[in-house]
Amino acid sequence: MCLNNPKEEFNSEYWQKCYSEGKTGWDIGYIATPLKEYFDQLTDKSIKILVPGAGNAYEVEYLYRNNFKNTFLLDFASQSINDFFERFSMFPENQTINEDFFQHNNKYDLIVELAFFSSLKPEIREKYVAKMYNLLNPGGKLIGLLFKHEFGNPFPPFGGTKIEYEELFGSKFIIQKMELAYNSIKPRANRELFIILEKMNMHEL
Repeated sequence: MCLNNPKEEFNSEYWQKCYSEGKTGWDIGYIATPLKEYFDQLTDKSIKILVPGAGNAYEVEYLYRNNFKNTFLLDFASQSINDFFERFSMFPENQTINEDFFQHNNKYDLIVELAFFSSLKPEIREKYVAKMYNLLNPGGKLIGLLFKHEFGNPFPPFGGTKIEYEELFGSKFIIQKMELAYNSIKPRANRELFIILEKMNMHEL
């Protein structure tokens, strides 16, 4: 990662520095295979999709190119958004959100998780879960990838275990899938859990 000071605030300035210095070791340079294969199975192209902490946003580009035109990119590092537009200028600017995820307010049918969760300090994970719940429409889903091990560092990425995640998300989501990803890229093989989490109805909480 770009900085390793445990006292560092992992705010927009931190991530801006990462992108401006090209220190983006988490960026694989293309859409993650498990996400691509999940998207390829979706038949309703009209669903409203959010990719938060999107970074260079290969998932956003893939979705938009494949006629998921109601896809939104969110990141609070403006440099990552600028880099994205240099690569993919046809994406609508009004579907690009440059703000803090926790300040964002809208509703989505599907939210995509990739390396955003692991960028957040573990002590705010319950806040993350609550925000995801609030951003999803009834029956909406949070899908994506989570690291299934600890990194042991006081700076991002932060990992965890399946047991921790089940307890964390189980309060507000029906866990449809939380399994070892069989199609991770080689450097992450046996290190990722693929998740499909459906927003609980109010009477289920």
